[in-house]
Amino acid sequence: MGDQTDQANKPLHPLYTVTDITRKVRVLDGLKVSYSSWVKLFQLHAQGYKVMNHINGIRAPAKEDPTYASWSEIDAIILQWIYGTLLDDLLVRVLDTNHTALDAWSRVREIFLNNKGARAAALEHEFNNLTLRSMPSLESYCQKLKDLGDQLNDVDHPVGDQRLVLQLVRGLPIEYDTFGAYINQSLPSWETACSMLQLEYQR
Repeated sequence: MGDQTDQANKPLHPLYTVTDITRKVRVLDGLKVSYSSWVKLFQLHAQGYKVMNHINGIRAPAKEDPTYASWSEIDAIILQWIYGTLLDDLLVRVLDTNHTALDAWSRVREIFLNNKGARAAALEHEFNNLTLRSMPSLESYCQKLKDLGDQLNDVDHPVGDQRLVLQLVRGLPIEYDTFGAYINQSLPSWETACSMLQLEYQR
């Protein structure tokens, strides 16, 4: 009786207040949402909802431990969070009935961080050869460059603002030469360069 009363009076874990994780963590596709961005968002919410211990490598309690049942229930919900924020193509590579949240978290990491050299080479080629003319719009051109930069960051090939801006100019057609020369000389931030390019495009 006492145990039941203690359980009833126990405050609800913050995790149970989450109704739709995709409103808080965007779906990972490896393109528009990079692995590093997904990790940052997921960890932010895991920390906020006090469940970081389920994905940071801390060992689970033994099944004989009195806290195991509660831990297992919470872990299953975090596992649902992970599965619910993966694109279908990724989900089928991660889904496993015997996984803990940490197992799934580690599997996603392996998918994105294994074979870094080959992935980096392919991404570098695409990044260096992207042009405005190859994209349907100026906005998609800027976004694609940024997405490729984020993906290169994921495989330990950092792309900073300066390189993004230089590549932005490099991919412009000849009619932007005067504008490009100014950008190369002043080297503004990425956001500023994109805004300036949008104004030049409209003009």
